[in-house]
Amino acid sequence: MRKVGPETGLGADAAGASPLSTVVRVRSLLPSLPPAEARVAQRVIDSPEAVANSTITELAQACGTSETTVIRFCRAIGFSGYPELRLTLATEAGRAQGVTGGRTVGSDISADDTLEQVVEKIAFADARAVEETANQLDIQVLDQVVTAIAAARRVDVYGVGASAYVASDFQQKMHRIGRTSYAWSDAHIMLTSAAVLQSSDVAVGISHTGSTVETIDALSVAKRRGATTVALTNFPRSPIADAADLVLTTAARETTFRSGATASRLAQLTVIDCVFVGIAQRTTGINEHLEATLEAVRVRRVRPERRRR
Repeated sequence: MRKVGPETGLGADAAGASPLSTVVRVRSLLPSLPPAEARVAQRVIDSPEAVANSTITELAQACGTSETTVIRFCRAIGFSGYPELRLTLATEAGRAQGVTGGRTVGSDISADDTLEQVVEKIAFADARAVEETANQLDIQVLDQVVTAIAAARRVDVYGVGASAYVASDFQQKMHRIGRTSYAWSDAHIMLTSAAVLQSSDVAVGISHTGSTVETIDALSVAKRRGATTVALTNFPRSPIADAADLVLTTAARETTFRSGATASRLAQLTVIDCVFVGIAQRTTGINEHLEATLEAVRVRRVRPERRRR
């Protein structure tokens, strides 16, 4: 199967995702850029307004690189040159000011922040991760993933660390609608499960960084077995994409105190929910499945008369 995933340009066709914000696009491509271009990218991520107000010479000096490198970076992320990048960043900064009312809630969490500021920044990061993930989600790829899973004999989902919880959530949702699915987080079991997959199966690998060795190895084995492979990652050019036929991406930013770990998980769950609902829509007898599973656990809930005691 031909690999399908996000394009490298800033735009998207009408059947795909909405155009990405520049910072989201640069953040997703950062790990794949050469060191000198990566320094320019980091400057754009950290201070987009400062970049918008800088000449190409000033930006090159601030990043310890050359003007030629800045131009190469601009072209790598889909711009014709630096003037277009500056104009786009200025426009997006203006829109962001309107959304946040000029507040800096999008900044990193510091050790000196009050608990009120921590709550505000985490809530902002989580909301932005979900919103930006939805905006950049490629609907055409999403439809292909839903189609493949809806027709699959079984679905194996791989993830370790925080991604393991997302994998488990997907498996639980699939079981509720009568779909055969397994979630694995142990490296050895991931490999042995992948080794018995068939061409009628689907394997899903979940990794925020896209560089988790255990998940990549399992997905690679599944691909060699002929299964359709799907990657869910924040970085479309990361190593996991090489093992995937279809790539779905999130848009979450990690921060010093790991609020980004929460944001990345929420972004992953957003995509998983979209996949699940798409599959549920194509599942015969969906209401009966949901009612049966709800009834099965109803007796495990505290009755109203016991709550009043």
